[in-house]
This record gives sequence, C-alpha cells and structure tokens, in this order.
Amino acid sequence: MTGPGRRSSTFTRLLRHGFTDASAAERLLDGAELSPVRNDPVLLEALGRTADPDLALHGLVRLLEAQPGASARRELLDTVIAAKPLRDRLLGVLGASAALADHLARHPRDWEALVTYEPRDLHPGVEEFERGLAEADDPVSLRVAYRRCLLSIAARDVCGTIDLAETAAELADLATATLRAALALARAAASDDAALCRLAVIAMGKCGGHELNYVSDVDVIFVGEAADGADEGKALRAATKLAAHMMRICSETTVEGSIWPVDANLRPEGRNGPLVRTLSSHLAYYQRWAKTWEFQALLKARPVAGDLELGAEYVTAVAPLVWQAAERENFVPDVQKMRRRVVENIPVAEVERELKLGPGGLRDVEFAVQLLQLVHGRADASLRSGTTLDALQALAAGGYVGRTDAVQLDAAYRFLRSMEHRIQLYRLRRTHLVPVVEGDQRRLGRSLGLRTDPVAELNREWKRHAAVVRRLHEKLFYRPLLDAVAQLPSGEVRLSTQAARERLIALGYADPAAALRHLEALASGVTRKAAIQRTLLPVLLGWFADSADPDAGLLNFRKVSDALGKTPWYLRLLRDEGAAAENLARVLSAGRLAPDLLMRAPEAVALLGDGDAGGLAPRGRAHLEQEILSAVGRADSAVQGVTAARGVRRRELFRTAAADIVASYGTEAQPVEADQGALVDLVGGAVSDITAATLSGTLRAVVRDGWGDTLPTRFAIIGMGRFGGHELGYGSDADVLFVHEPREGVDEHEAGRAANAVVSEMRRLLQVPSADPPLLVDADLRPEGKSGPLVRTLKSYEAYYRRWSLGWESQALLRAEPVAGDEDLGRRFVSLIDPLRYPRAGLGDDAVREIRRLKARMEAERMPRGADPKLHTKLGPGGLSDVEWTVQLLQLRYGAEEAGLRTTRTRGALAAARACGLLSQEDAATLDEAWVLATRVRNAVMLVRGRAGDTFPSDPRELAAVGRYLGYGPGHVGDMLDDYRRTGRRARGVVDSLFYGA
Repeated sequence: MTGPGRRSSTFTRLLRHGFTDASAAERLLDGAELSPVRNDPVLLEALGRTADPDLALHGLVRLLEAQPGASARRELLDTVIAAKPLRDRLLGVLGASAALADHLARHPRDWEALVTYEPRDLHPGVEEFERGLAEADDPVSLRVAYRRCLLSIAARDVCGTIDLAETAAELADLATATLRAALALARAAASDDAALCRLAVIAMGKCGGHELNYVSDVDVIFVGEAADGADEGKALRAATKLAAHMMRICSETTVEGSIWPVDANLRPEGRNGPLVRTLSSHLAYYQRWAKTWEFQALLKARPVAGDLELGAEYVTAVAPLVWQAAERENFVPDVQKMRRRVVENIPVAEVERELKLGPGGLRDVEFAVQLLQLVHGRADASLRSGTTLDALQALAAGGYVGRTDAVQLDAAYRFLRSMEHRIQLYRLRRTHLVPVVEGDQRRLGRSLGLRTDPVAELNREWKRHAAVVRRLHEKLFYRPLLDAVAQLPSGEVRLSTQAARERLIALGYADPAAALRHLEALASGVTRKAAIQRTLLPVLLGWFADSADPDAGLLNFRKVSDALGKTPWYLRLLRDEGAAAENLARVLSAGRLAPDLLMRAPEAVALLGDGDAGGLAPRGRAHLEQEILSAVGRADSAVQGVTAARGVRRRELFRTAAADIVASYGTEAQPVEADQGALVDLVGGAVSDITAATLSGTLRAVVRDGWGDTLPTRFAIIGMGRFGGHELGYGSDADVLFVHEPREGVDEHEAGRAANAVVSEMRRLLQVPSADPPLLVDADLRPEGKSGPLVRTLKSYEAYYRRWSLGWESQALLRAEPVAGDEDLGRRFVSLIDPLRYPRAGLGDDAVREIRRLKARMEAERMPRGADPKLHTKLGPGGLSDVEWTVQLLQLRYGAEEAGLRTTRTRGALAAARACGLLSQEDAATLDEAWVLATRVRNAVMLVRGRAGDTFPSDPRELAAVGRYLGYGPGHVGDMLDDYRRTGRRARGVVDSLFYGA
C-alpha cells in the first residue's frame, strides 16, 4: 500500500512510459476489463510506444467494454498480449485516432481486421479493397466497410509498415473502390437509368493523383454517353441522376457518419455547368473556353469508376490539350496570378498554422511541380505523372529541377503531408491547421517519431521544412536556368537552351534570348562575384516575374550590377540584408523612373537596405535643407553648389519612388499599404519637401556667388498649386511666385535687378543638362501671367491685388505658401493675400457663376483631342480638377468663418469641410477616394513611363504595370479601368450637386 503523499511504483512507471494523466491511467489499469493483464510489462511498453498512451489505453478499455461477452474479451486480450503485429497495429491506431476508436467501440469485432499479417495484406490495391466493400448493400453498411478498410490502412501507417506515398496511394485506391461500390448501389436503385447510358467517373485532384489524404473532398468529373440505340438527351438525364445519387451515397450523413464529400466543381463551367457531359461537349469546352488552371487540374485526371473504356477515351482526348496549355495566349498572366500565394482568404490568426495554403505550405510544392510539368511536359513525356512526388523525381532526373533541391523538397513535402495525415487521422476531420493545444501537438509529434521533447521538436522540424519550401519553391523555377548558362561542371543534367527559353516565356519574359544572355553575363565563371550572383538570381528572377515587365527588371539589374560589381558592399548588401534584394527587384521592374534615377548614381542602392545607410522613410524638409545648405557652403561656385543640391534631390526622389513602389507592391517583410491616401500623402509631402529644400539651396548658392552673404533685397519664394499644397507628383513642375523687398538704403531699381538676376540664374542652373533630372520652375501664376514681371516687390503685389486682382487669382492664392527665402517676408505676403483668398463676406453670386464658367471653359478647351474624357485624371469626370475646384469653392465661400478651411492642402480642406457640416461624410469620402485614385494614377504613369501624363498608357505592358502599382493582378486591367470610371462617375455626381448646384 502506498503511504500518504507518496506515488505508487505503477504511477511512476506510467509517467516514464509517456502517460500524461497517470492517475486516470492507473484507475483504468486497475479496472475489471484489464485485471488479467494489469501487471503485464508487454502491455505497458506497447502503450508507451503509441502516439498518445492515455488515448490508446482509454480506447482499449472502451473496446473491451464493447465486446459481447467475457470470452470475446479474453480472446481480444490474449491476442493483444501474444501477437505483437496485432498489438502494435491496434494500440497504434487507438493512440493516434479517437475517431477510429469510436468506430471500434461501435463495431467491436472489427479489430479482427488487423489480425491478418500476410504479404498481400501489407500492400492492398483496388481489388483487395473492392473485396472488403463487397458485402455493403446500402449507404450505412458501405460506411462501416469503408471504416474497416480505413482501419487497416491507418494501422499500417502508424506502425511504419508503409510510408507516406504508399499511405496516400492506398487511400486513393480505397476511394476508387468506394466510388465503384457507391455507383453500383446507385445503378442497382435505378436499373432503367443504368441501361440508357454509359457513365465514366474521372478522379481529379489528390484522388486522381494517387495521393489522397485521410479526409479530403474527392474531386471528380463525369463523362456520359448514350448506350447503343438510346436517345442522347434521355441518356444524359439518366447519367446525371446516377452521378448525383452516387455523390449522395458518399457524402450524406447517416448514423455511421459520412464517407467524404464528392466534389464535381472542377467540371467545365463549375457549379453552373451540367453535372454530366458527353466527351465531345467536354472537348468543345476545353478547346474554346477553358482557363489555365483547368488544364493544370487535368494533370491528375484518372478514370476510376463506371465505364473505364469511356474514361480512358476521355483522358486520351484531353491529354494533348493539357500539354499545349503553355502555348495559350493567356498562359503567362494566368501563371502570374496562380503563382501568388492565396493567403488573403485565410483568417489572420490561422495563416501561421496553415499546412496547405500558408507560406511554405503544401500548395507551394504542388503548384511549383505542376507548373513545371505544364511548361516542359509537352516535349518530355516522362514528366506526365499525376503524383507530386513522382513528378518531382522525374523533373530532377530530366534536369528541370536541381537534384539537391528536389531531394530537400521531397523530404519537406513528405514531412508536411505526414503532419497533415496525422492531424486528420485524430478526428477524421478535414483540416490543414496545426493544433495549438499542447496535448494535441504532443500526440502529433510522438506520432511522427519525435519522442525526446515532442512539442519543441515538432515545431522546430515543421518550421525548418516550411522554410525549405519557402526558400526553394521560387528557386525551383530559376536555378536550372542558371545552371544552363553558367558553364560550370556540376555533374547534373542541364536544361537545354530550348527548355530554358520555354521556361522563361512561361514565366513572363518576352525576350528569352536576351534574358539568357543577361544571366550568362551575371552568373558565369568561378569568381566570388559570380557565385554570389548564382545564389541571388533564382530569388530575384522570381520577383522580376511577379512584375508587369520581367525583362526590364533583369536588364536593369544587369546594368546596376555592371556599375557596382567591383564595389565590395553591393553584393554583400543584397545577400546579407533581407529587405534589400527584394526591394531592389521591385524597384527595377516597376517602370522607368526609379531605375533611371538609380542608374544616374547606382550607389543609391544602399538606401534599399535595412542597415545604417538604408531606410526608405522620407526625410523631413529641415533635414534636407541642412544637408543641402551644408553642401552649398562647401562649394566653390554656384554651379557646384546647385549640382550638389540637384544630386541630393535625385537621391531623395529615388528614395521616395522606391518607398512608394515597395509599399504598393508589398514584400515578404512589408505587406501592401492598404491606405492609398497615405501613399499619396507620402509622395506629395516628400516631393514637395525635396523641391523646397532644393530651391533653398539653389537660392543660397546663387546669392553667395553673386553678392556674398547678403542680397541687396529681401527675397522669398512662394509655392503655388500642388507645390504649395504639398501635393507634388514625380513629374510636377514647381509653381511659384517670387517676391522681394529692398533692404534699407538700397535703390528699388538695383534691388529689382538683383532679384531678377537671382531668379534667372536659379532657373538656368536648375535646368542645365546633367546626370540629375531638371527642376522646372514655373511662375505663370504671377499677376498678369506671362505678360507680367517675373519678380515683384511686396508693395507691388499689394497694389496689384487691391486694384486689378481677378477671381481666378484669388482661387490660385488658396494654395500659396512660403517655401524658401526670407521667412518674415513670406509671412507678410501670406498676411497680404489672406483677405483675398478668404474674403470676409464670402463670394457673391456673380463670382460663383464666373468660377463655374471658367471651369466649364477649361474642361472644353484643354481636353486633349482624341483622349477618353472618362479616363483623364485631371479634366475628366471626378478627376483632380472636379474635386479641387469643388473644395476651393467651399474655401472661398466659407474660409473666413471656418479656420479649418484655411489650408493649402486639398484633403485637409475636404476633411475640414466635412467636419463643419458643409458636405456629408459620404460625399466627402466619395470626393477623397476619387482625388486619391486620380493622383495615384498620375504617379503610376510617371513611375512606369518615366514622363508625366494625365491618362492611362496605351501600351499593354505599361498599362499592366500601372495596374500592378494600383493593386490589380495580371489580367485585371479591364477591372482597373472600370473601377476608375465608376469612381469618377460617383464623384462627378457629388461635384454636380456641390459645385454646379445641380
């Protein structure tokens, strides 16, 4: 007897054998059912070898309790103790599957199915499973027989008698036998229908690929034909009834549960199409309407039930279409869409636990293998296997995948599928989520042979294998390309030049010959540089292929590498800093502007890293001015000073463009920025700050060069238009006014000459051809426009505005803000114009009518000939002009009363107007959305084309690149244009109401 506070020796032994609830286990062992063997060490050791000893013991007790009598219990116990194969099988299943333990408790004699241990029992096929199901004569008995067969597969699996591939194949064979049995039941129930038709059941998906899970939808396609002499219409209706009945037999829930859902949604037209079609109807659909994913699905098509001759005809007929899919017009954009991981629909909390769809999951392996089969299978019949692991082996044997990569991917796939199997086996439920409960993870780890620290080992191995898949799933496409061009002895079969060209075309490269030349130049040789490039390029090529113009991305990368190849830090940056390589790939393949800025000074690549020199966050105006003014102070002349200022501007424009591109495309480290308005504000604020700092430095350089430290007149630059509104785009001119005020004792004419000289020299130096982009300074919004003096004194502005100012000038002054020069003079200029732009009495009816008339005339006269007005971002419906004039009219009318309206920023004024009730929240949101979208389109056009534009590009590649920047995937350009028109149309409705009073 055990004393108080002390544990029995049995309790200690139970803990040592892996039990977690030793007290409960001790009570079960002391129960009547196990009394004959409670001290038998064989039983305890066998329980300790299971995945979950507690679960196994509990299942064994339930099974003993369910036996019909004492003799049956004794027979079971004797067999368990005496027969090791039965003991390992039965306890192994009970320790891994609560669902199969439930089945044994309901059908207590089914344990005898595990006694047989003959060679044919070790690897049963369809024929053996058909014998196991032969006595089933209704859906309920079919479920019982199915579970009995499943029990034998699970037993061989958990005992290690069969490996993953064999387990998946047996499950597929059992599914085949079950479909045949279900169809036989359906035919028996409707013999008249059966006589009218020939019906073939084609397995798809994992069942077709001979790699089924324990619990999975069984994907099928039905093919029907009329029996001899039967009417085709009647035959198809009869076949449809049989097919539907067969599906219900498998799918419906009975007292014995269900088997699995039979899913026919992979058929032509999916759920909207007929359940059964003739062979000719299938072919007509695939030849005319099918999408790439449907041919990908047909890789696994296999006739399994019904009229096998008809099924074989179907597979033979569709096979040529499958292997010609890579030549179809939309193959590349379809591939680009399919290559993106479909994780958007996975709840955020589940992404990291997803074995199938998450990053580094099973879908990554399966998709990569299937894509390579589609690309190369037409020319190489050895690749045409529906089984993932067999296809991967064939790809490696043919040189389409590196052998080392294939071995690692094979091991990772086997481990992840084994995890999936054991997770599903526990409750026989369809799931791909790794459990979070520690006890479940412990059972899962032990079932995979991880016994020292099951939970920690499981998570470590899972993450390791997922990381292998993440690392290899992209490289799988590209590393053989490098092996084909690198001219290094590897001892492996290499891709032929033709196969390499086919693969590049399939991945979106329009000029595969040029791409191969670039790869050869970058990766050939035995230098350290070439070796690092061979490591980087497989990943970079995948990122380039994710863009609208992979060829440009690769060409630009070669140019940057040629320029920086000898610098020690460049390749080290890309290799060692996680974000740098992906950021560079995105930037180089997103259009012309950012690469062009980078090529002018390739060392700016350092900005893309995450080290001390890196960082894409825009720098503030004060920081930029300090840097530029310091550089100007060190310069020997105005030319040198402005050259330094323009160099900083070029670098910062690149930083801003790169930040915008990375946020718009998204990377592994940084998801796509969801707030489009935030991106518009980022670009507008950053480019405006860069321009203001450049003007400050240029002003300082010109003054120092001509007059020393002090100009004879105070001088200020006033930002106008988008510049004053902090809304400059990449291609915007700097709209400004120049104002000066003679210093004490200085003649006004002398001051005027000095001010004009400063302006002329600033404009000249900022536009001198050089490696840096010019900055165009536009003063056309000055009083009297181009006919008026370029520079005025503050008194001259005051006199003009008092006497001659027009309504449009008051409207233009809403955007006026000092940006450079004498701060006090700038403030006094603002005080001068405030009564004009925020009139105390608001606007009279005549003034409002004049503003409306001017806008209507501008739209009519300035719309370019031949342009689609609905797609014009500035003058079209809901474009920038519509929104800005509407907001500005509200500012002119109510700015004197509402302080929030006294801002130069469109979005800020719009928010203030909403806050003070001048328009509804819905109308404000509609206008804001339209303004942000139009601004984003203009920024996209400049990034893609390298020159400004107010309309969408006509070139298909450029249009697709604009779409990618705006978040539209391949093949969705039409959606982008439709969305733009719709947004503009809604905004124009608000403008008609608020601006025109309609």
